[in-house]
Amino acid sequence: MTDETQHLPQADSPDIDLDHRSGVSRRGFLTGVTAASALAAAGWAATPESASAAQGGVGKSVTITVMGSSDIHANALNWDYYKDAAYSDKAGNTVGLARLSSVVKQVRADRGADRTLLFDAGDTVQGTPLGFYYATVEPITKTGATHPIAAQMNAIGYDAVALGNHEFNYGLDFLDTFISQMKAPVLGANAVRTGTTVPAYTPYVIKTLKIKGQKPIRVGVLGLTNPGIVIWDKANVSGKLDVLDIVATAKRWVPIIRAQDVDVVVVSVHAGDSGTSSYGDALPNENAAGLLAAQVPGIDAILFGHAHKDIPERFVTNEVTGEQVVMSEPMCWGQRLSVFDIELQQVKGKWKVVSKKATNLLTNTVEDDPALVAVVKAQHDTVVGYVNKVVATSTEELSAAESCWKDTAILDYVNKVQVDTVTKAIAGTAEAALPIVSIAAPFNRAATFPAGEVTIKDVAGLYIYDNTMMASVLTGAQIKDYLEYSAKYFQQVAPGAAVDPASWTNALNTPDYNYDQFSGVTYDVDISQPQGSRIANLAWEGAPVAADQRFVVAVNNYRQSGGGGFPHITTAPVVYNAQVAIREAIVAYASDAGVIDPKDFHVENWRLTRAGTPVF
Repeated sequence: MTDETQHLPQADSPDIDLDHRSGVSRRGFLTGVTAASALAAAGWAATPESASAAQGGVGKSVTITVMGSSDIHANALNWDYYKDAAYSDKAGNTVGLARLSSVVKQVRADRGADRTLLFDAGDTVQGTPLGFYYATVEPITKTGATHPIAAQMNAIGYDAVALGNHEFNYGLDFLDTFISQMKAPVLGANAVRTGTTVPAYTPYVIKTLKIKGQKPIRVGVLGLTNPGIVIWDKANVSGKLDVLDIVATAKRWVPIIRAQDVDVVVVSVHAGDSGTSSYGDALPNENAAGLLAAQVPGIDAILFGHAHKDIPERFVTNEVTGEQVVMSEPMCWGQRLSVFDIELQQVKGKWKVVSKKATNLLTNTVEDDPALVAVVKAQHDTVVGYVNKVVATSTEELSAAESCWKDTAILDYVNKVQVDTVTKAIAGTAEAALPIVSIAAPFNRAATFPAGEVTIKDVAGLYIYDNTMMASVLTGAQIKDYLEYSAKYFQQVAPGAAVDPASWTNALNTPDYNYDQFSGVTYDVDISQPQGSRIANLAWEGAPVAADQRFVVAVNNYRQSGGGGFPHITTAPVVYNAQVAIREAIVAYASDAGVIDPKDFHVENWRLTRAGTPVF
């Protein structure tokens, strides 16, 4: 099997050398015992060639298999670092590239390694303490160590990997280092140099399958990433990269790929298929996988991700050609492997795609691949030791279980750390005289600080994202607007309805991490009122907040850059941005204090009400 990365002319530049080694331009669910049995259950023949008499003797058919993963999120092994135990959930799923590798090996053995390809649709390096550790604690950019996910993907033998939005979380230097460690080309056709259409990363690669006794089959794979990067990682990419529209970019590149005598075109795209976007028309569509299938002619199959859904097979009719495009999204973290079966037939000396199907294989039917465990064991053990380090002692158990509907001590601890950090940082500046407040959201309802020893894994379980701390200035009127927007998280509930807070949350599909809570100011959230009219009694130190009163607001970089679409915060003056990781700030704060005592920081400054009466 060979691959080709072309020297491609760009619309607004001379030819550039796209080097897939560096990645930058040089300037339903199936169950069963094994993957093989699951394939058989899906009606897939073990022998991928047939005489095809119905075609009038046009030629033998050959089936190739394209496997795909997505949203691995730094899950190398079937391990939960927050629980310090093997991963488990109610559905019995398993996670990790080591588990996925076992399924890949079974598919290769069943179908023939010479007729299989393996792609990924992005979000590989961020999401667990393992990913965080080798990006920030012992960063590969300084140590020169191979990132554990790169090492595993190399060992499995990926053929191409698309960029996800979380690949940009740790900055472009980190991403370039990761890409340089990958044997597979890392693709992102729509991530371009700012102000141009010149790809900053390899746009596509052509893989050639050499099957004994057959004419070689050429498979082109185009990689596309998510336009939301320019908001979610604005600090890392602003002035350096733009991320163009997924559909428009594919319309540009698919004909270029097709013109190179390819037989099959696959797109690996980090986008969901809902057709919706977090930011309306402010950005190109975030979840455009289905639109891609419908609007861009010449695509045979689409591997997609980003939404963390399990979609074994979906067919979309292309509006231009009338051809069916087969799509599949594997569940995140290595819980599923998408498997596309693409049948080709010789017609007048050329391969023609005559049928397509897809399914998703569970990874809980196999054990971790021992070879893949060995690849990362030393790094895994290092991270296990790191997350189990004791940083402080808590005087009582603090739980986030009710943080979505009550002011809890454990979330107040995040706000305490943010307020104290910003207060010290802006001392001596003009803004130091302003009231300082803070915003935090409930990231993980399962988070707990146990009574007694609190470890780094406890902190990581509370603050699961790799955000950095910032501070901006908002007025009282802007804070009111911000809180109203946050309060859309709740369903409207009648004053006399039974108290069932868990059923009141996540209105309009708003996730927990988009329910921001303020410390410092006091306020009520009246959920008996319609959205937009819920915030009452907003006050600072007992006095109503004036519309023009100015506050310094501690906030994370995701929110400040526009994540969640909250009003005012993206344009508010920034007074602090030292790139301090919030999780690390919490660890350092707890370690310095030695004791976590809610009497020192827990203030119940907000509450849910109905028609003015407190719910609790």
